[in-house]
Amino acid sequence: MSLYCGIACTRRNLWCSRLLSTYVTKTRYLFELKEDDDACKKAQQTGAFYLFHNLAPLLQTADRRYTIPRFSLLEVERLLHKFGQDAQRVEDSVLIGCSELHEAWFALDLGLNSSFSIHASLPRSEVETELKGSFTELRKALFQLNSMDSSLLFTAQALLRWHDGHQFCSKSGQPTKKNIAGSKRVCPSNNIIYYPQMAPVVITLVSDGTRCLLARQKSFPKGLYSALAGFCDIGENVEEAVQREVAEEVGLEVESMQYSASQHWPFPNSSLMIACHAAVKPGQTEIQVNLRELEAAAWFSYEEIATALSRKGPYIQQQNETFPLSLPPKLAIAHQLIKEWLEKQTGASLSA
Repeated sequence: MSLYCGIACTRRNLWCSRLLSTYVTKTRYLFELKEDDDACKKAQQTGAFYLFHNLAPLLQTADRRYTIPRFSLLEVERLLHKFGQDAQRVEDSVLIGCSELHEAWFALDLGLNSSFSIHASLPRSEVETELKGSFTELRKALFQLNSMDSSLLFTAQALLRWHDGHQFCSKSGQPTKKNIAGSKRVCPSNNIIYYPQMAPVVITLVSDGTRCLLARQKSFPKGLYSALAGFCDIGENVEEAVQREVAEEVGLEVESMQYSASQHWPFPNSSLMIACHAAVKPGQTEIQVNLRELEAAAWFSYEEIATALSRKGPYIQQQNETFPLSLPPKLAIAHQLIKEWLEKQTGASLSA
């Protein structure tokens, strides 16, 4: 009987361990680091650090692509010491993820003001020389990063920016204190807890069946058009936000819509991009551009979109001083929306 019970218990334990997938164990480990300062400090001892300077990540170049160097805690402390900084500045770092083997990943900004630093900022050019890399604006690096690297840097930049902008309690005005992982800030005077947040944004590709509508803002690079996008207003659901944004920006009425996917986007601040396809009412396709929101908007045919998607290399100004149509980079969810629309027209999947 005892042998049978032992076998049964072993089988039950094996069954339970199978239920806890690698994803679940990793997620629970990250939760522990967010809630337990001592556990997070311990994780820093064997973790990896990604370095930033005024929200620009440190990147290195190899084979015309960017790579992201990682540093151990000891290497970071040596760097801080060399530039006259206290090792306690490591506590300004934020937890941004971990590997399947539970190696914790952190991001530390060497340029933002810190309550622990002797000097407000490490000298940018000297640090770049020391680390054989360059602090590069994340927008400029988008075309040369893979999706995993970009997602990690998006998370890091968003968290670092949020902490930099939320150092004081909005009610008491007193300084807030960050936990080790950077998953929250607490006001010591009233115990109000602040958590990093994202603003919901709807991004919508409008179609009339055979054409899709794209628009551009004045701040866009020459020739670049994208899907319509706007923040959700208080009290709105996603459907209402899509209808309002399309009506506000291009004067069209949405007849139907379909959810596609979502994406965290760190520019200019952290947003949750909620991507949708929308169809306008038949016969009501005349665009009335809201010039307070957009510089231009237009309908584009299948052939025009296909040509723009297939174009590679830099966009060169044409002889008539116009620029060819260019689309958002592959990492942007707007690119995915446009690609999905094109695939729907042909009924076939396009290569990445």
